[in-house]
Amino acid sequence: MGILSTTSMASVLLNAFWQTLYMVFWSTLFSVLIGFIPAIVLTLTAPDGLRPCRPVYEALSFLVNVFRSFPFIILLVLVIPFTRLLIGKAIGTTASIVPLTISAIPFIARVFENALRETDHGVIEAAKSFGASDLQILFRVYIKESVPRLVNGVVLLIISLVGYSAMAGTVGGGGIGDIAIRFGYQQYRTDYLVVCSIILIVFVQLIQTAGNLMYKKMV
Repeated sequence: MGILSTTSMASVLLNAFWQTLYMVFWSTLFSVLIGFIPAIVLTLTAPDGLRPCRPVYEALSFLVNVFRSFPFIILLVLVIPFTRLLIGKAIGTTASIVPLTISAIPFIARVFENALRETDHGVIEAAKSFGASDLQILFRVYIKESVPRLVNGVVLLIISLVGYSAMAGTVGGGGIGDIAIRFGYQQYRTDYLVVCSIILIVFVQLIQTAGNLMYKKMV
């Protein structure tokens, strides 16, 4: 491989890496903001929640499970009309954020619910005995006590979205996955496949390491 081709590969991969970061960042942000809402509802209406309501909990839990069951590659196709309506087009890096976010919302909602429900019930009962309102208990007990676990959940989400973003590349979403398919697979360039794989592995390892350090500082 000559210097020119090496430079060209570096340029292509760098641009693809930024596209991956772009997709992962925005889909993480949107899914966390939106997914936190059903997580709170599930936590409050659970049998051991502040406001137990079995019908609401079971219905919302069922919906979360249904959307979590969809394989991402199928979801990419199913949401094309919605993506086109929202973004104006169905392919491209920005358009890929829509299915990425939709697939991530039920995942992070369930992760956040589990994190919140792991809060020590002794602390919750103590807050009730001091006359704390449900809102105060939610923010000052549930969420405050769960911050390390919530952060850990976001790290898991980011890692999952890195993998999903690679799949988005198969349908014109851009990013590292797109390069691996177009150059590595379709043009039989093993070097591109190897480098793309290494980039994704290193990226995931860095995210996990950073997440572990943050978790240790919070607990």
